[in-house]
Amino acid sequence: MLTAEGCRQRRQRLWNRLDPPPDSDHLRLSDPIHLTYLANFYVDPFSLGAGFGGYLLLRKDGHAKLLHDDRLPNSVMEAQVEERIVVPWYSGQTPARGPRQLALLQTVNPSHDGLRIHDRPGDPYAATVIHTVAEMRRQKDPDEVALLRRCMRVGEAGQAWARTNVHPGMTELDVYCGVNTACIQAAGQAVIVYGDFAVSPGPERRGGPPTSRTLETGDMLILDFSVVIGGYRSDFTNTLVVGREPTPDQQRLYDLCVQALTAGEKELAAERPCRTVYEAVRDVFDRAGLAQYFPHHAGHGLGLTHPEAPYFVREAEETLLAGDVVTLEPGLYVPGVGGIRIEHNYLITPRGYERLSNHTIALR
Repeated sequence: MLTAEGCRQRRQRLWNRLDPPPDSDHLRLSDPIHLTYLANFYVDPFSLGAGFGGYLLLRKDGHAKLLHDDRLPNSVMEAQVEERIVVPWYSGQTPARGPRQLALLQTVNPSHDGLRIHDRPGDPYAATVIHTVAEMRRQKDPDEVALLRRCMRVGEAGQAWARTNVHPGMTELDVYCGVNTACIQAAGQAVIVYGDFAVSPGPERRGGPPTSRTLETGDMLILDFSVVIGGYRSDFTNTLVVGREPTPDQQRLYDLCVQALTAGEKELAAERPCRTVYEAVRDVFDRAGLAQYFPHHAGHGLGLTHPEAPYFVREAEETLLAGDVVTLEPGLYVPGVGGIRIEHNYLITPRGYERLSNHTIALR
């Protein structure tokens, strides 16, 4: 959970960084990402409130007021604000007060004279707010890093389950169900688990959601999934050879990906160009004559969205910042051999990095 002090500091930094400043002494915000980042307002998706949110009113003096309806889940009670207004909508005894969206809007703006929401597309100030918050989110605060660590510990439990239990005859959906259950048990609560649970025969299928496809001996199964807790998410990968030891060709792809991961790690530090990270990863494959089978980014930023800045791509223009949380994910997809991707998550520090994910990367 994000802390009260962390949210307060982010709200103050937002006001200090807004340029030009708003033409009022408060901001009205409704974007779910902004409400989570600035106030720890998170609507548990495993609830009837999923898809609904609230309004956050931020004053220049740091005061935060939250408005939401009375049918949202308990997760919203953990919001870090100074004032809260809970709007009656539906009691279960009398009919609801019209469409759910209007119940809250009428409370915020009873005169119906055109309510400004400063981060809503169409508002003249929205671009300023959205860009400013996005820039701030690059450099993660300690409470954000703590929540990301929790996501990663839970994801590691899912990867460990797969290495122990995957076998021929299972379907991709069976693997997903097992990983999902392991993550839920590790988290002690329902969590979102999404990503790639896919047999990759080569470039024709580099990932994808789980299907009813049955795993066969020798298949290369890519497990690239994220665990979402409180809106934040992990994202790391292992690839398994199903049911037997890898062939020499499969082992070569693995060894090259490990070398590429190591080469990328050597470039991870504040003020290093993101393009340099990409080039370090790709150069390993280029020297092996396999760069044409590395078709995607070498990694990306991670946090409340996926992916997010910075991006390790061929045309990158960004520079790494202390506080960035990023992934490295080299992959190769070779016809007749199979597809492989491995991935770790990292916190960028002034002199290098801290690896945040600790799952075992191995083909067996």
